[in-house]
Parts: sequence; C-alpha cells; structure tokens
Amino acid sequence: MQLTQEHEQLRRTVERFVEQELNPHVDEWEEAGIFPAHEVFRKLGELGLLGLTKPEGYGGAALDYSYSVVMAEALGNTRCGGVPMAIGVQTDMATPALARFGSDELRAEFLAPAIAGEQVACVGVSEPGAGSDVAGIRTTARKDDGDYVVSGGKLWITNGVQADWMCCLANTSEGSPHRNKSLIIVPMKAKGVKVEKKLRKIGMNSSDTAQIFFDEVRVPQRHLIGQEGAGFTYQMLQFQEERLWGAANALMGMQNAVRDTIEYTRGRKIFGRPVLDNQVVHFTMAELQTEIEALRALVYRATELYVSGQDVTPLASMAKLKAGRLTREVADKCLQYWGGMGFTWENPVSRLYRDGRLASIGGGADEVMLSILCKTMGTLPKS
Repeated sequence: MQLTQEHEQLRRTVERFVEQELNPHVDEWEEAGIFPAHEVFRKLGELGLLGLTKPEGYGGAALDYSYSVVMAEALGNTRCGGVPMAIGVQTDMATPALARFGSDELRAEFLAPAIAGEQVACVGVSEPGAGSDVAGIRTTARKDDGDYVVSGGKLWITNGVQADWMCCLANTSEGSPHRNKSLIIVPMKAKGVKVEKKLRKIGMNSSDTAQIFFDEVRVPQRHLIGQEGAGFTYQMLQFQEERLWGAANALMGMQNAVRDTIEYTRGRKIFGRPVLDNQVVHFTMAELQTEIEALRALVYRATELYVSGQDVTPLASMAKLKAGRLTREVADKCLQYWGGMGFTWENPVSRLYRDGRLASIGGGADEVMLSILCKTMGTLPKS
C-alpha cells in the first residue's frame, strides 16, 4: 500500500485528535467504565473522520479503504483500546452495509447523522448462543402489516448503552441459515428494546458493552438494508473490513508498548546495570518490533488488494489472527520486564494486556480464522 501525502495528512489529523481530545481523558473514562460517545463522535464528525469511505451525498469523503486503515492505525495511539474500538464500530462495522446497500431514504435517515457524529451506531450480530457462529443466531424479524416485528436478543454489543440505532442481523425466514438472514436498522429507543445491562469486562473498560433484548419491537420494513435474505452475505463483507480495521488498530498499541518498555528498562537497574542491557531483553524487543512490522506489511498488502476489488477474506483472516496473538505476546513479554510495576492497574502495558485479549475473541475467534483459512486451503474436513 503506497501512502500518499493525503494519507499522511490524515494520520497527523487523527494523531492530534488522539493527543488533544482522547488521551487526556482516558484514565477518567476507564475509571467510569464508559466514555461520552456522542460528544466525542460530534468532534470526529466535525473533522470529517466518521465517513472517510462513505458516499459524498451523505456527508462522506468517498475515499478508498486505505484511508480507513491509516485512521485505524493512528487511533492505536490512544492509551486504551475501548475508545478506538467504539469509533471503529461506528465507521467500519455498523455502517458499511448501510452505505453500500441501503436505500437512499434509509441512508439519509441513519447514515448521514452517523457520519456527522450526531448519532451513535452499534452492530448486533452476537447472541448468548451464537458468537463466532453467525449462522446460529436466533433473533427473528417477522413481517406484520408493513412492519418487521423483531424478537430475541443480542450480547456483547459495543456502544450498546449509548447507541441511537443498531444494524441488526435477524432471521427473516425459514430455511438455509446462510440465506434466511437480513440486516435491519433498529432504533434503540423503539418500544420493546431493552438494554438489560452494561457488562463488566476484564478490559476495554471505557467502551460500554451491553446485553440487549427485543420484545416484539416494531420497525418499518423500509428499515431493511438491501435485499431480504442477503444479510449473512452483507455481514461477511462487513467482517472483512472489521478484521482489517482491527489488525491495523493493533499496530501502534504494540509499538508503543515496545517503546515504553525500552525506555523503562533503560532506566531501571538491577545488579548494577540497566535491565535493557541484558541480551534477552534487547533481543526480545528487536524480535517483537520485527513481528509488528511483519503484521503491518500483511495489513497493507491486504488493504491494497481489497482496494483493487479483490476478495481478501484469507488475508484479512490472517491479519486478524496474527494481530490477536501478537498483541498477547507483546503485552505479556513487555509486562514481564516492568517487574512489579507491570502488575499495577494504571500501567500502560498492563492495560494493553487486559484490552488486547479481546482481539483473539471479538470479530471472530482465532479458531474461526483458522477454520476460514483451512477452508480456503482445502484442508478443512467435510462435515
């Protein structure tokens, strides 16, 4: 992926936003277990950062996906994982299908205010009995007198407490689990929508994650995104972008952890010399930096192919798999060299240790990524 002057200008804009508007408040938001999404998103919207790849007619910039990747990477400088993840849900997880396949009326009503930062979006796929197994969802949407009547529930919904609307995957018919699902916009203030609780997590604390129930929720049938029954396919397309975004977003958090660890171990002395002077320590830092650069190269290559119109499901799955595992490795090895300080709550490396664990679960677990890769390689056993 060739970075242009426009890419670098975007990177600097996002980095300034992180430095001025996010990092000064991260500790407060982490303690509160939530951040003011509407306030932050309005500021992002004013800078034009919530619709980089979206149509100009709805307030977007109509740029290619490489700009989303640059933004995701720059957001990785945020001193927590929760806020960037919430932004990524708005830009690259809840809105791509709406932008591509939604009607003009639907995009004007929901996409335009999401791009402007006036509304917060969430995506509803996972359920108590169906996380990575998307085909197994049970939420239904039956037709009745011009409406869809949505019943069921969603779990692990990022932005769920504050969201104005959900891009909801629901079963709209019987039959094949890959052809009976549709994506439907569900306003979160509709009668029958209940935010059951905000989940307490071991990391990503500043991101509000909710369990949500639908009790005969009526939404107009015009809230259908694209074609009925095509929801599974649309969601798989959204997953390509979600997984690339997540891998790109992981890069700077890991790079900052290596940098911070080098700085700390250079100043910390044991047995009369800096910890960094031990070969195992500076060799480990060199190995981790090499792995980070290898992941960056994979993300950039996948992005370049994606922008050219190719199916990058295998490469996006590889990037997502590698990002999750490498984040765990970087956080664990760096934390070790901080000694007791690494076991304190406020330490930036310990925060990465907590937040980064989600990367191997959310958006498709490691095992799902491996299954996808085995399927593309022809090695997955037939059921």
